Amino acid sequence: MKRSQKLFQHAQLVIPGGVNSPVRAFRAVGGTPLFLRRGKGAWVWDADGNRYIDYVGSWGPLIAGHAHPDVLKAVEEAASRGLSFGAPTESEVEIAALLCKLVPSMEQVRLVSSGTEATMSAIRLARGHTGRSKILKFEGCYHGHADSLLVKAGSGALTLGQPSSAGVPAEIAAQTIVVDYNDIGAVERAFQEDGKNIAAVIVEPVAGNMNLVTPRAGFLEAMRKLCTKHGTLLIFDEVMTGFRVALGGAQALFGISPDLTTLGKVIGGGMPMGAFGGCRAIMQCIAPLGPVYQAGTLSGNPIAVAAGLATLKLVQAAGFYERLTATALDLCERLTAAARQHRVAFSAQNVGGMFGMYFRATPPSTYAEVMQCDRATFSHFFHAMLADGVYFAPSAFEACFLSAAHGAPEVEKTIRAAKRFFATLNAPHST
Repeated sequence: MKRSQKLFQHAQLVIPGGVNSPVRAFRAVGGTPLFLRRGKGAWVWDADGNRYIDYVGSWGPLIAGHAHPDVLKAVEEAASRGLSFGAPTESEVEIAALLCKLVPSMEQVRLVSSGTEATMSAIRLARGHTGRSKILKFEGCYHGHADSLLVKAGSGALTLGQPSSAGVPAEIAAQTIVVDYNDIGAVERAFQEDGKNIAAVIVEPVAGNMNLVTPRAGFLEAMRKLCTKHGTLLIFDEVMTGFRVALGGAQALFGISPDLTTLGKVIGGGMPMGAFGGCRAIMQCIAPLGPVYQAGTLSGNPIAVAAGLATLKLVQAAGFYERLTATALDLCERLTAAARQHRVAFSAQNVGGMFGMYFRATPPSTYAEVMQCDRATFSHFFHAMLADGVYFAPSAFEACFLSAAHGAPEVEKTIRAAKRFFATLNAPHST
């Protein structure tokens, strides 16, 4: 028996489902999850010594690649001074100032320990600032596992066939309005019916938790106008897209200023960290200045801040995003061409360093179209690629990620493996 199998058997005795986050269990694709031991650059090694090109990248944070020497050095130096203080440090002021400089809409920012904590806190702040109770979100968009956001959510909930969660009281769910992503007409109708009670609209500007779905032309712009008109705060959940699709995030890419922004993943450089921020007038509603309470023992943890600062320094290098985007585009175009050569219904697209793959002729633009993708074929594809040394996200509902460490050799190996799989789908069967 392989070591990963033995570890998974043991894990299931002491951890629910054997994993500490549901998608890791491989329930969507079947089989035994990989237990990883180490990573370097674009590659990871499992407990059995197998090596894979990694397109998961810890679900997005590792934009510089695994174990980047600059990040490791920063973490080691910070750790030598102490792991945590529960008191202000100079480095957290430094990263806060940098985030405010790089993200166009933020004048002040509060550091937290996860993306879930960031979105949960931003929603509370929006309610406290506006005095309203309802929020509007989009079906298939995932904003962490806070109660009011686990209504028709994407990501792991969608992967497990549970778009809502048990344990969320009906009274809380009733405060969440859900409409279709990319349907601005539905947003307009929601405001017509209940605009005076909507505290915030929260949206992934590029959806990445029902696979990658890009905003239709004018969708985000119209949402910005509606929120301004009705006195509702617009929250961009950039936990995934922040510093992943562009320097400054999706809001810089699309030229739209939300009222609040949530961040995570890349800003921690692989360590647990999140943040939320906005204009000074809104942010000063937070304790100790205002009545909206938010706190965290490990907020601004010096080790996470060190990793984040080192990573943010790397992404500011000239041409960083141009090279990252070019590699992702090359991968997507060549995957699509290989599938077309073998008459396989497949498409792929990227925004910056994140990309989506779909067993569907064209990329989806709505939740309903995502659900039309051939998930059974994706599962076969996932395992065939894994056997060939390529590790994609173990779900048809998750975006994938490249790092700056991915280059021509990794793309070439991936394309060769994909061609071998596509060739099997339409190969004649012997009788």
